[in-house]
Amino acid sequence: MAESLSARQASKKTMAIILAGGRGSRLHQMTDTRAKPAVYFGGKFRIIDFALSNCINSGIRKIGVVTQYKSHSLLRHLQAGWSFLRNQFNEFLDLLPAQQRIDEVHWYRGTADAVYQNIDIIKDHRPQYILILAGDHVYKMDYAKIVLDHLQHGGPLTVACVPIPKEQASSYGIMTVNDDGLITSFDEKPKNPRTMPNNDKMCLASMGIYVFDAKFLYDVLYEDEQTEDSSHDFGMDIIPRLVSQGKAHAHDFSISCVCNRAKNQIYWRDVGTVDSFWAANMDLASVTPDLDIYDQDWPIWTYQMQLPSAKYVQDLNGASTILRNSVIAAGVIISGSSICSSVLFYNVRVHSFTFINEVVAFPDCVIHRGCRITRVILDRGCELPRNLVVGENKEEDERRFYRSEGGVTLITRRMLADLRKKEPWLFENFEEYCHYNN
Repeated sequence: MAESLSARQASKKTMAIILAGGRGSRLHQMTDTRAKPAVYFGGKFRIIDFALSNCINSGIRKIGVVTQYKSHSLLRHLQAGWSFLRNQFNEFLDLLPAQQRIDEVHWYRGTADAVYQNIDIIKDHRPQYILILAGDHVYKMDYAKIVLDHLQHGGPLTVACVPIPKEQASSYGIMTVNDDGLITSFDEKPKNPRTMPNNDKMCLASMGIYVFDAKFLYDVLYEDEQTEDSSHDFGMDIIPRLVSQGKAHAHDFSISCVCNRAKNQIYWRDVGTVDSFWAANMDLASVTPDLDIYDQDWPIWTYQMQLPSAKYVQDLNGASTILRNSVIAAGVIISGSSICSSVLFYNVRVHSFTFINEVVAFPDCVIHRGCRITRVILDRGCELPRNLVVGENKEEDERRFYRSEGGVTLITRRMLADLRKKEPWLFENFEEYCHYNN
């Protein structure tokens, strides 16, 4: 009977739990004031919008979002942009912050514990299948297809997987799979990862996407709670244990990926480092991005402020703006400057005689006259003084700001405040706009 379910029926019997409580420490100061899923991405979105949009587009409208670390901006975004689901139609977005529901000692101790501590809420909705998702990855996926694949395998657990380069594998759960799709081994963040058959340069990684039979998951979580030496984490404890019992099947991401039709290749990014985050944004500014955010058949939903269109005006000498291969959001005003391969979020101001190349500027940034900035991420509300140069002198950038291994410079408001104390002459005749938030 289960095999005859349509995608629509399977989706209606599924509840999604999005794990959005992590800090994302590898993003450094970008997550000092917000959780990683709340980090801005692509000129308009937050990272969590991709998992949420995949749910909506897949027909899954029973969603719980588990939060913990510095969740205020994330909760504000969810309340403002994702309140359109209707409870009277059995649609909802439940916000599940850490509340010590099980006892008054423990906050969320791991990903599995985060689900366990909300198990009474989940049971109240009576789902037949539970889809566990990470809230900090960028991709487009039809979750209905992984649920149907789960039903076809007939096992209690399905894990989505994707090939990744071997040099990246130590940051993921790495698995091997037999010809029947059964996962035969699973190693969380191994130092010496096993490669794929016939390809010693690639490994098969878990995407942090799991489909469980609901009743089976409840039993597994109760058992894990009673295990003294458990870290109460899906990747570290539960998935390896179920793999050893022969209860976990793999789902090939290529089956359910919503690809860019111009390229027809899978796209999944863990934008967990400064370099990978910057590179994923730069891809969107390219001529034909790997990730198609313009696909109206699979839209990415988000909260939008009501803002005027972007505007480009002449500089003080009457010269026009030069704009190449860039993403420019609403409310941006650019005055006679050169913008190349960059992503500017809403309400960014760029003053005259400025050169910007391969830059990601979060909302409400102000770049004053005469700046030259290359390979830079500007956190929200940054205001650069006149004639500041970044990206041309490695030693100077490292002394003033954070510079990644890949040569990307991250600038935050706090860094600029420290720079103002150390090098006050940079801020002479400084015109402060003072409009920023998280």
